[in-house]
Amino acid sequence: MDQRALQDAIVEARARTFELIADLSDAQLMVPRMDIVNPFHWEVGHVAWFQEKFVLRDLDGARPLRADGDDLFDSIAIAHDTRWDLPLPPREAILRYVADVRDRVAGRTHGRELSRDDWYRNWLAVFHEDMHDEAFTYMRQTLGYPAPSLSVPREAAPPAGDLPGDVEVPGGEFTLGATDHARFAFDNEEPPRRVSVKPFRIARACVTQAEFAAFCDAGGYAHDEFWSPQGRQWKTDTGARHPVYWRREGRRWQRRHFDQWRDLEPHRPVIHVCWFEAEAWCNWAGRRLPTEIEWEAAAKCESAGGKLKDARRAYPWGNEPITPRRANFDWRALDTVDVGALPDGDSAFGCRQMLGNVWQWTASTFEPYPGFQPGPYKEYSEPVFYTRKVLRGGCWASRSRLLWNTWRNFFEPHRHDVFAGFRTCAPD
Repeated sequence: MDQRALQDAIVEARARTFELIADLSDAQLMVPRMDIVNPFHWEVGHVAWFQEKFVLRDLDGARPLRADGDDLFDSIAIAHDTRWDLPLPPREAILRYVADVRDRVAGRTHGRELSRDDWYRNWLAVFHEDMHDEAFTYMRQTLGYPAPSLSVPREAAPPAGDLPGDVEVPGGEFTLGATDHARFAFDNEEPPRRVSVKPFRIARACVTQAEFAAFCDAGGYAHDEFWSPQGRQWKTDTGARHPVYWRREGRRWQRRHFDQWRDLEPHRPVIHVCWFEAEAWCNWAGRRLPTEIEWEAAAKCESAGGKLKDARRAYPWGNEPITPRRANFDWRALDTVDVGALPDGDSAFGCRQMLGNVWQWTASTFEPYPGFQPGPYKEYSEPVFYTRKVLRGGCWASRSRLLWNTWRNFFEPHRHDVFAGFRTCAPD
């Protein structure tokens, strides 16, 4: 258990949180009342409250640093719609609280032998903050705020074009879920189990903006036969006729990236589409979404003698660490890159960008693995089982330390504010 890496992560995650809101005015921090965002002001306090609760209070029995903390920042107890009405302290007071929690949590790891539970809870709090930092990024997109100014080395990949075609994944058995007990895993990745998969063909890359634009140009949103009943209802409710941040400018499609409109980059993955839109595109194109079992097999297995080999790779390329040559993570490009970029990150079967760039919707409903046991954060997975769709892979605003092949994300199928696209499979 690398305590120095943990200490560095505690400090660095908080620094990123501060950067993501530093340029926003007090009015911008509160944001309009919406069902898909929280007030930044509230959410920053919640991040620190979570860390204080799960580390300082639960492990050490410490008294709350704020007597009103539970009443202000407990996301389980405080309904979303009421967060705008709370008597939140001024910005400066919240930032002092957030810094105080960081200092106490980082300080307690010095010279201390960490138990497994202590180690797990500390990393849980770091990863929880990483997830909120990604959310702060797509909240800025939702609200049309400028792109954040971050102290991150910019390493945007050069234009690389598209990557058409499928790869074949042979059938066989493999172990689904987290198997390396020396590393962190969320409760919904466990327990691992043997599963079988039939041979299938999966796209080498995610669906591009050019490919999705062809669906729009063909009137795909107007043809109900491509949409499920739930998808048709979503279209009716939202009035959607194209992806949420797209517009027509003459004969060209444009997309909004934070507060800037730009011509559609044809070879980049389509982003900010919901599950219903991904499903409809597949129906129009004669394709289908992969199940999460198929996705994980394509990401971490290999082929041996024409059969599936259970390689148990931590990442699609193997077990070597994530680097900028392998995946688009950590805000380094501050946007997507072409689907043909980053060949060093290919899986054994030749699938590119299975980690990073855009989250990838799967066909699967978020369900517990047999034998599931909730972790210390009991409200993380269990309350939303059967109500979300699974996404895999991470996006350009995800932390590289947070993602691996067995990681499961989950959102309601109507959510198009997250940095999500999709990869497809050939029909059975």
